[in-house]
Amino acid sequence: MEAVLAKYENQINVFSEFLEDLPDVDEPVWILGACYDLKTKKPELLSDVHSRLWFTYRKKFSPIGGTGPSSDAGWGCMLRCGQMILAQALVCRHLGRDWRWDPEKRQPKEYHRILHCFLDKKDSCYSIHQMAQMGVGEGKSVGEWYGPNTVAQVLKKLALFDDWNTLAVYVSMDNTVVIEDIKKQCKQHRAGPCGRGEETVSGQSCLEALHLQSQKPLDWRPLLLVIPLRMGINTINPVYIQAFKECFKMPQSCGVLGGKPNLAYYFIGYIDDELIYLDPHTTQQAVDTESGSAVDDQSYHCQRTPHRMKITSLDPSVALGFFCKSEEDFDSWCDLVQQELLKKRNLRMFELVEKHPSHWPPFVPPTKPEVQTTGAEFIESPDKLFESEEEFEILNV
Repeated sequence: MEAVLAKYENQINVFSEFLEDLPDVDEPVWILGACYDLKTKKPELLSDVHSRLWFTYRKKFSPIGGTGPSSDAGWGCMLRCGQMILAQALVCRHLGRDWRWDPEKRQPKEYHRILHCFLDKKDSCYSIHQMAQMGVGEGKSVGEWYGPNTVAQVLKKLALFDDWNTLAVYVSMDNTVVIEDIKKQCKQHRAGPCGRGEETVSGQSCLEALHLQSQKPLDWRPLLLVIPLRMGINTINPVYIQAFKECFKMPQSCGVLGGKPNLAYYFIGYIDDELIYLDPHTTQQAVDTESGSAVDDQSYHCQRTPHRMKITSLDPSVALGFFCKSEEDFDSWCDLVQQELLKKRNLRMFELVEKHPSHWPPFVPPTKPEVQTTGAEFIESPDKLFESEEEFEILNV
C-alpha cells in the first residue's frame, strides 16, 4: 500500500505543477550538446530528456550515519543535482551520449552498475549517505543545505574511492581552468583497488578490477570538469547569457548545477530564452535492491514534458559541467572555449590558461587517502586557500 501511495504522490508532484507543452517556436532546442528542431524532432527530444538519470528526494532509507535523517526532503536538492551531473558523466563514459532509455527493453549491465553507484544505501559510492558524510569535511552538517561549489568538492573527493569508473573530477578555482593541471591529473597513475579480494560497490571484486585495469592501460582518465562561477551579484548579468547558452551547445556539455534561492535544479539545455532542467523536488520511496541485481529504474527517469524557467530568473551562482572521455576530447573542448567563449565575448565567464599560475601553490593531483571509509576524515589539500565557499552559495538557510 505504501508503494502505491508513493507512486501516486510522485505522479501528483511531477505532473500537476507544469502541464504546458513545449513552446511553438522556430528556435532549436539544445540538450547537452545535441540540437533538436521541435517541429520535426520532438519525439527524439523527449526521448533524450527522459533518458537522463533523475535523482530526487527519497524517504525511508537507512539513517545517514546510523542515527541521522532517513529522508533528504527539504535539504538534499543540490546533492541530488550533483548526483545527476555525475551520472550523466558516467553514462557518457560507459554507454555513450547517444544511448537512450527504453522502459520496454532490457538495459545493458553497465547501466545498472551506474544506478547501483547512486542507490540510497551507505555502501553505494555516490549515495546520499556518502555525499552528506563527505560534506562534513567541507564544513556542512548532515541535513544542511549545499551550494554548487560544495557539491563539486564532495564529488571530487568521492571519485577518489571509485575504482570502477576511474573518473578524474577537476574543480576549477578562482574562475580559472588550468590546462596543465588537468592533463597532469588525468594522466597520473591511478592506484588500483585494494587488492584484498573484497567486493567493490558495483559487486566486482578488487582482484577482478585489477585484472581489467592491467588488460587496458589507462593513458587518460575520463574527466568531469566542474567550473563554479558567479555571474552577477543578486541576479545573472545579461552580458553572460549568450556565453552561458553556448555551453549547452558543446558536445562535452554535462549540464549545469544551479537554481533559484532555496531551490536547486540540474539544467540540461535551453530553448530561446528559457532553460530546461530536471527538478529533484519530488519525494519518492527509497529503492531497495540487492547488490549486483537489476534496479527497478522507473522512478529514476522523469517521464514528462521538461520543466523550463527564464534564464533571467537564474541565481548567479552556478557550476558548469563538462565531460571529456579522451585527451582529444579535452583538446577539442579547449578549442571551442577559445573560439566561442573567449574570443567573441568582451566579458568572460572564466579564464582558460595553459600553465599553472606562478602565484598559486603547486598543483598536487588529489589521491585516494589511506583510510578505509569515504567519510569526513578526508581533508582537502592547499587549494582550499583559493576557495570562497560563500561566493558560490545560492542562499544560506
